[in-house]
Amino acid sequence: MPENFNLDRLPTPIGTALLVTDADGLLRALDWEDYEPRMKQLLRLHYGAVNLNNGRAPRDLRAALTGYFKGDLDRLAAIEWRVAGTPFQQKVWNALPKIAAGTTMSYGALAAKLRMPRAVRAVGHANGSNPISVVLPCHRLIGADGSLVKYGGGLERKRWLLKHEGVEIAYSGTGGADRPGALRSASLPVSSQSGSRGAFRMSRRI
Repeated sequence: MPENFNLDRLPTPIGTALLVTDADGLLRALDWEDYEPRMKQLLRLHYGAVNLNNGRAPRDLRAALTGYFKGDLDRLAAIEWRVAGTPFQQKVWNALPKIAAGTTMSYGALAAKLRMPRAVRAVGHANGSNPISVVLPCHRLIGADGSLVKYGGGLERKRWLLKHEGVEIAYSGTGGADRPGALRSASLPVSSQSGSRGAFRMSRRI
């Protein structure tokens, strides 16, 4: 049987966000309108056949995201979400919210925190398959040299999100890559404290 999810749209300063929620009101995906085909592909990979029905996301979820984009960065912690994916992907995705707003972390540092220091490339692949943009802040991961590297929603969005959270972006005028500057180091516990239900992992209610 196909999974049935609701699809809503939320205007933001960096484009229209697509919000996919389930019957319990939990966020299953957050992507951008200009990347809708990719979002649907990720949903199929994670869930198999999926029916997306136009439907309003819960008011609290919309309010939390709107609050975040207006500058209340802590509102993301109030959003409940659920992901599928492999156990390794879930481990990476559950670690992302522990990177505090206003800080960044390299892929290698995250792999080390997860006690898998040789899994840098695998961490990168899992990060690239993250279905819930912004709320699971994959934009806070950067390259070992401090470069922004890449972002599924486009580097302009990654740059905006980091600046919005207080990260200073230094730009090389000689054609080099943007690099976050004056960063605070992120602190991340090794073990995940997120709750779980069956094959899924879900953020804690705040």
